[in-house]
Amino acid sequence: MIDLHSHILPGIDDGAPDLGVALEMARIAVANGVAVQACTPHIFPGLFDNSGPRIRRATQELQRHLDEEGVPLRLVTGADVHIVPNMVNGLRAGEILSLADTRYVLVEPPHHVAPPRLEHVFFELLAAGYVPILTHPERLTWIETRYDALVQLFRAGVWMQVTAGALTGAFGRRPQYWAERMLSEALVHILATDAHGARRRPPDLAAGRAAAAKWLGEEEAEQLVSLRPRAILENAAPSAVRPPAGASFKSPLIGKPGLEKETPSIDPRSHWLGARLGARLGARLGARLGARVGGKPSARAGRKKEPGLTAWFGRFF
Repeated sequence: MIDLHSHILPGIDDGAPDLGVALEMARIAVANGVAVQACTPHIFPGLFDNSGPRIRRATQELQRHLDEEGVPLRLVTGADVHIVPNMVNGLRAGEILSLADTRYVLVEPPHHVAPPRLEHVFFELLAAGYVPILTHPERLTWIETRYDALVQLFRAGVWMQVTAGALTGAFGRRPQYWAERMLSEALVHILATDAHGARRRPPDLAAGRAAAAKWLGEEEAEQLVSLRPRAILENAAPSAVRPPAGASFKSPLIGKPGLEKETPSIDPRSHWLGARLGARLGARLGARLGARVGGKPSARAGRKKEPGLTAWFGRFF
């Protein structure tokens, strides 16, 4: 397997604090079946002031220690890039690193606040020839209110990376729900660990793969952790890579006691499920359910929808 998101480099961000932990993480990854590990520390000016040259040096140094210790893990460079101005210029100058110097780059939006003009950030990267990979969307606290925007980004060419631990429930029921839903709707390109330590958030790609296999089958699970990651490292064109496959949505979390207490009164999940219930029980009942979930019907309901992000991107490609 290939893990394209980890914070294994020692003492460089909030991941491995020292070489000992980094070596332990590497051994855990190998025991999991990982052969290639991307070193992707945060690039977050003002908090983690990492740069391309610094990440390259740290990766070379850790690879030297792994070779000396006999740990059969090949490291490649990368970064978990927080949204900052002039990302394209930073990539071209080598201050920001893509994955193994390919067209694919990990992009991490703010965790708790949906950034304004989010689609423009990704458009600039796509227009410059990069393929942005949005990291762990299932764990963003604002996914419920901006899920449609994430779907539009996917359709426009942005790749999605879900955390292996989210599928196993390690981050709680809500991230697990969104991870499973995105898998079911064929919106996930790769799984990765986003590992930060040997005890807290360890490399757990094998567990994530097993969970994905139960959800989508062995063939798609292999795409998520091996074949698509390999295509990324080979810098394959997105059009040459097999697209994600989905499955019918049967989340075991729906209906579990307590989940509804965590759900806002206006919840895209309820609207999504209500639409399917409406299709079964009739348009009239579905309309009533939609009114309860989404608020009172208004004159806007009959208006023609404005062009979505996909149409907007279509002007340029």
